[in-house]
Amino acid sequence: MIRQLIRSYVLLVAVAIALFTVPVAFTLTDQLRDDTKLSVEREARTMALLLGNGSQASCQALEEMGTAYSLKTPDDVQVLSEEEPCAGELPQPDQDAALTKALDEGKPTSDWGSSFIWGPHLVVTVPAHTNQGADDAKGPVVGAVRIEYSTEDLTGRLWSIWGFRAILAGLVLAVAAVIGAVVARRLTRPLRQLNDMASKFSDGDLTARSPATGPQETQTLARTLNQGAERLDTLMSAQRIFVADASHQLRTPLTALRLSLDNIADGVDDEFVKEDVEQATAEVVRMSRLVNDLLVLARAEAKVTAAEPLPLGDVLEERLAVWRPAADERGVSIALRGSADGRLLVLASPGHLDQVLDNVLSNALEVSPDGATITVHAESKGDQVVLKVMDQGPGMSEAEKSRAFDRFWRGQGLTGRSGSGLGLAVVRQLVTDDGGTVALEDAPGRGLCVSISLRAAPKSGG
Repeated sequence: MIRQLIRSYVLLVAVAIALFTVPVAFTLTDQLRDDTKLSVEREARTMALLLGNGSQASCQALEEMGTAYSLKTPDDVQVLSEEEPCAGELPQPDQDAALTKALDEGKPTSDWGSSFIWGPHLVVTVPAHTNQGADDAKGPVVGAVRIEYSTEDLTGRLWSIWGFRAILAGLVLAVAAVIGAVVARRLTRPLRQLNDMASKFSDGDLTARSPATGPQETQTLARTLNQGAERLDTLMSAQRIFVADASHQLRTPLTALRLSLDNIADGVDDEFVKEDVEQATAEVVRMSRLVNDLLVLARAEAKVTAAEPLPLGDVLEERLAVWRPAADERGVSIALRGSADGRLLVLASPGHLDQVLDNVLSNALEVSPDGATITVHAESKGDQVVLKVMDQGPGMSEAEKSRAFDRFWRGQGLTGRSGSGLGLAVVRQLVTDDGGTVALEDAPGRGLCVSISLRAAPKSGG
């Protein structure tokens, strides 16, 4: 927007300069042409008067005048006398249309030598009449005087006229661009402040506010957004309180119920009763897992924390160390590949990456056959870090991949339909909140690959 304002302002100034400067320059150019033409014609008419007089003194004066004119200027004076020779030391003009017109019709001519401004010479041809007196009576034509005036000096003056105005226009445009930049930045400052506020909002900072400055319209918009932010912050605080209360209120009775079922199972010898208790216990475990996933999803949607630089390598090592014992019981190995060292930093909210890895690794372990390998691969790609978790399970069809991120959708693993159906939904919510993306691909050979793209944290200087 700033560039558009500057361009518009400079364009407006350029149009104003063109409207006022260019016509003036053309007027000065035409005036220069007319003044030069009149001056040369006046000199030629003076010499033509001497030629028309025909006396010896006049011819001598004409010769001296023409010679001096040619010596002191880069111009050339040519004289043609049809009757008695006059000023014989001066060269005669070549026969052409202008000379014929002067001799036959008695009319002066001026030729600039070019249709565009002028050529190298201005050629003025003036006829000489006899009996030119005070009453301006003209006799027959007895000759002609021609002056070939060099336009080199005129060209220099022309460059001065246009060059000065071009330089002045360039300076004015440069000053206009600087002023335009200052004015544009001042006008757009409130909008940039609003954009900064929106950016902080998108990163989870609900305390961001924009000062009500600038024009009345932007002040009204800033106040409206600040009021909306206040209400949103209040609602999010209420949601955080609800999530915390729900976490406590739901987990406590489920834990007590599971302990009661375990006590019943320990004190009962009837196999049918034990079987029923075990089924009830499994349902309680599944319900606990569902409640935990719902609470995690609610926290993710609340987005109460802002993303910050985290060492990917450290997070991976910590979570893999937690999951390797469970994998060892199944004979499944977990391998870490790629460049997941301490120098690889990603932007993520605290706790988000841990939950993402837990959900993805849990799903991978569930579908992996005994003796399989789960491969975790991390690499940097420009301003992103790509994390891939590949299993050797049955994989997913394209139809299943399209529904895998839907809430409560459960895929067919090796152990049948299991889980809450919220794991991948939680993964997508957390990754998206941190500005990343997640996709499902076919793993090399066989299995499923969960590809997670995270924002790479900028490297600090020093």
